[in-house]
Amino acid sequence: MLAAALDTAKPGQVPPAPILALTNAVKLRGSPPLEFRLEIPSFIARAGEFIAVVGESGCGKSTLLDLLALISRPSDASGFMLADAECGSHDISALWRDGNERALSTLRARSVGYVLQTGGLLPFLTVGGNAELSLALAGRPLDRDRIRRLAENLGIEGQLRKKPYQLSGGQRQRAAILRALAHNPRIVLADEPTAAVDKTRAGAIVADFRRIAMIERTTVIMVTHDLTLVDDTADRRFGFRLATTAGGGTVSTCVALGA
Repeated sequence: MLAAALDTAKPGQVPPAPILALTNAVKLRGSPPLEFRLEIPSFIARAGEFIAVVGESGCGKSTLLDLLALISRPSDASGFMLADAECGSHDISALWRDGNERALSTLRARSVGYVLQTGGLLPFLTVGGNAELSLALAGRPLDRDRIRRLAENLGIEGQLRKKPYQLSGGQRQRAAILRALAHNPRIVLADEPTAAVDKTRAGAIVADFRRIAMIERTTVIMVTHDLTLVDDTADRRFGFRLATTAGGGTVSTCVALGA
């Protein structure tokens, strides 16, 4: 099942093992006949990839992110695997089925970083304090050297002692990226992180994600409505194919673009 999805390697090459694999998944919202049905035949992510999820409002981008973040449970899925650097692979489908919320919460805190459209920084903490909180919530020891190194890579090493209100829009988003990366997650999910900045700053933020993914070997999955912003940067791109049911509902299928 999962092995069949590993089809992106060139002839003669063995593709790297996925750190996340969601196959034959369905998420339902609303009630018939007007229900929304998100279908995900295959979503595979590997270490160090920068993956763009592109689509207009209402197509299911945020619903997909909630599934990948282990926040929302799929209505159905034949396979859902997440590889953790410390404990190996986890069968997420089994954890949902068994109602193991404790294990899901631990995985969510340790293995996933999240960048909100608004940044989501706590206003009463400094930039450094926000990053330190990320480590604490993941149960990891304080590592100021890592925080400082990440801040240098993001160009905000001089902002660590400042509060969010003292930063520019671009600096706040970079601080949010820092917080999402501080606890060394396997995956960073970014929900429209460039929506509140101009085109130039948006391009710089995308470049930051691409660089950090390569340096940290962290998988970055970024949602955007602007394909031109990521078309030349993302390793892979996913979009959505929409259809209307006879009853007036919507079926949105997540598909690989350019495959």
